[in-house]
Amino acid sequence: MNQRFRTWWQPRRGLAIAEACVIGLVAALSAVFLKVGSGWLGTWRVHSTHLLPTWLALPAIGLILGFVAGWLVDRLAPEASGSGIPQVKATLANVPMTLSWRVAGVKLLSAMITIGSGMTLGRQGPTVHVGAGLAAGLSRWVPTSPDHRRQMIAAGAGAGLAAAFNAPIAGVLFIVEELLQDLSGLTLGTAIIASFIGGVISRLLGGGSLDLNLQLTQSSSQFSIPEIPFFLLLGILAGLLGALFNRGLIFSIKFYTRLHISLPLRVALAGFISGIVVAMLPPSFHDNTGLRESLITGGSYPTIAAIAFAAQFILTLVAFGSGAPGGLFAPSLILGSCLGHIIGVCELYIMGVGSPTTYALAGMGGFFSAVSKVPITAIVIVFEMTTDFNLVLPLMIVSVAAYLVADKVVPGSLYEKLLELKGITLAKQVPMEGGLTKLTAKDVMQERVETLDAEMSLEEAMQSFARSHHRGFPVVEESKLVGIVTQSDLLKIRESANHTLGDRNLADIFLKEIMTAVPMTVTPIHTLGNVLYLLDRYQISRLPVVDGRKLIGIITRADIIRAQADHLNCENATPKLRPEPSYVVYQTRSPSIGSGRLLVPVANPETAGILLQMAVAIARDRHYEIDCVQVMLIPRHSSPSETQVRTAKSRRLLRQAEILAKKWQIPLHTQIRVTHDVAQAILETINEQHTDLILMGWKGSTSTPGRIFGNVVDIVIRQATCEVVLVKLGTTVQSFNHWLVPMAGGPNSPLAIKLLPALITLGNNPQIRLTQVFKPSELKPDMSVSEQAIRHLMRRRKLSSTVVALPVQADSVAEGVINLVKTEGYDVVVLGASREGLLQQAIQGNIPEAIASGVESTVILVRGAINK
Repeated sequence: MNQRFRTWWQPRRGLAIAEACVIGLVAALSAVFLKVGSGWLGTWRVHSTHLLPTWLALPAIGLILGFVAGWLVDRLAPEASGSGIPQVKATLANVPMTLSWRVAGVKLLSAMITIGSGMTLGRQGPTVHVGAGLAAGLSRWVPTSPDHRRQMIAAGAGAGLAAAFNAPIAGVLFIVEELLQDLSGLTLGTAIIASFIGGVISRLLGGGSLDLNLQLTQSSSQFSIPEIPFFLLLGILAGLLGALFNRGLIFSIKFYTRLHISLPLRVALAGFISGIVVAMLPPSFHDNTGLRESLITGGSYPTIAAIAFAAQFILTLVAFGSGAPGGLFAPSLILGSCLGHIIGVCELYIMGVGSPTTYALAGMGGFFSAVSKVPITAIVIVFEMTTDFNLVLPLMIVSVAAYLVADKVVPGSLYEKLLELKGITLAKQVPMEGGLTKLTAKDVMQERVETLDAEMSLEEAMQSFARSHHRGFPVVEESKLVGIVTQSDLLKIRESANHTLGDRNLADIFLKEIMTAVPMTVTPIHTLGNVLYLLDRYQISRLPVVDGRKLIGIITRADIIRAQADHLNCENATPKLRPEPSYVVYQTRSPSIGSGRLLVPVANPETAGILLQMAVAIARDRHYEIDCVQVMLIPRHSSPSETQVRTAKSRRLLRQAEILAKKWQIPLHTQIRVTHDVAQAILETINEQHTDLILMGWKGSTSTPGRIFGNVVDIVIRQATCEVVLVKLGTTVQSFNHWLVPMAGGPNSPLAIKLLPALITLGNNPQIRLTQVFKPSELKPDMSVSEQAIRHLMRRRKLSSTVVALPVQADSVAEGVINLVKTEGYDVVVLGASREGLLQQAIQGNIPEAIASGVESTVILVRGAINK
């Protein structure tokens, strides 16, 4: 049973095929629903022009439906804005972005409304996003590896594209060419299956993409050698105009951003403008499908095609820049068909031979290739839609020429540029030897494992827990893993002993009766990526490593973090032995009655007192227990477990913490650790004690190596998974009455606000000022973040402090905060880092270090928990 459970979660080909089939089915159904729904809304929109004046009906429908679509996205799933392909690309690059059934559902409904409102956006991009979101939601049901989940998301995206265009091969190529760029067997297999099912189901249910008259297009498409220069000209023009189109999209997004209005209003404005422009055009422009088919089949004059190109070009920029949920595939194809139709008519007029239909279809592939930078996918999409072999060579000439010209004028992917506007950069990383994908559990596991015997009595087990700092033990029988038992299990058994165990004595109850008999395990060959995925998925801190059923080691989060950090720091060096774990030479324990753990490393007697006061204040507010650790360094050639050390001075330092905790009745645990590496010892303590928050001193710089208030901070703030609070104590007389909290609106600002009610108890009649730094050019600063923080603080009943929110103008955040502290004399500055990138700057000495070194006041830097 145990062996079956251990292998069930692993990625298997049969499981992948079953998932791919389901993904292809649901992606096809969603594509058909989007086509039918948007088509019905579009028909109703065109019909409304027969009942009401066109100049009134179209702008009103665009305004109302645009607002509704924007409101749905803004309130229910902000991740559903735009085309969706950049979001999928970022997710597949391991950028943390929300991709779920909720996002897929909102995207489906809002895209249907947007397209039905008359905005010139396509449904193919949203279908890709919906397919990926449905696959991501399905993958959460099946506990597999991160790589397997990425492959399923890519398969969902490919199935969505295949269903939208009835082009299964194009769906597979889009995954390989743009999304995953992976040719492994599992990726290709799942992509082909999902795309095939998506395309077949969509075709059976009437989900045709462009509704082309195939007989007409095939009979009129033709190609001859003298036409090659004209196809090259078409490719060059498509590349130049495609590059201009991409730049226009970026400009449009930036323009809407400068308007400082909400997403619903932006989309409503785009719908209103689109309605006005379309109302001014001839009636044939009211229906995009009819206009498109007329251009492709050669039924329009060049002037109509030129007007259609200009209108589609401008209206797509207006609609897409607003953040409306809609894609660029269909607009690119329409623009390409317009451009190709114009060139085809000119060629027919000059040469007397040729087919405008062939040029229109080739132009579709060329413009699509120039915009999306996927020439192979562009060729296959148009070919699969027409099934006309006469188009292959013209398509190849135009698409490749357009791609080369567009990439020369505007290098790089449009989707990556759209992500960069949101502050997301997809790094071009090559997997490094020894990273998460190369190292295995055997490489980093701890081979020495403390275990309990299955025949051990419950009473003996409780004694083992009391003597150890571990909260859980593997249970073995004849060196084979048979279960696992935790401190929580023992406490529950003890509390319910009178009800469930009857008259049985604790000494008569054996561990094998109460242990978890089928624990989650890994084998020595599993990569660290898979191990970390399981730790995060099941919210556990360690995993036994087994060979068959034999327990050979244990692996923790700290082991993985340490291995990856060693790899990053010594990527070209030969593998080194892991440093020997720290050794606890002294410890005291209190009753575990708190709801969490707060760790305080102490080293300096001069600053330990105030750090402990802060720790007590936070522990009282959150009902935490306090772990106080003193770390003793020894030479590298000595073993921590065998070296004799004198602990008298360290115990006197810990005694301060015991007196303070006893005064406020806070549970306090103390320990002295011997180690080769202070940072490693702290991280081990965090992992073993399941620490929720660490409070440690900080000198304001990282130039002092090997000291708890110096370079050690670098490692702790990078690798500690819990909340981190760094305190740089002021150089003047300690006072905590005037508090300054710069607000940046990032994820850690709420944490800084959450800590304030506890910390300000250190002062007498404290006063708090929340501030936001704005450029001098900003005339009306937005103080909504600070006002929301004030409302949060006022909800605390015991908070009687004065709280104000005032802006400050400066060229930089550091300059504004430093000048404010110096001019108004603030005692404490609390910094909640705005993003992980800023945390990296904090370690390397940018904004927080500039503030800490520029003021004599106390500076507190707050960072939220990660990897939990």
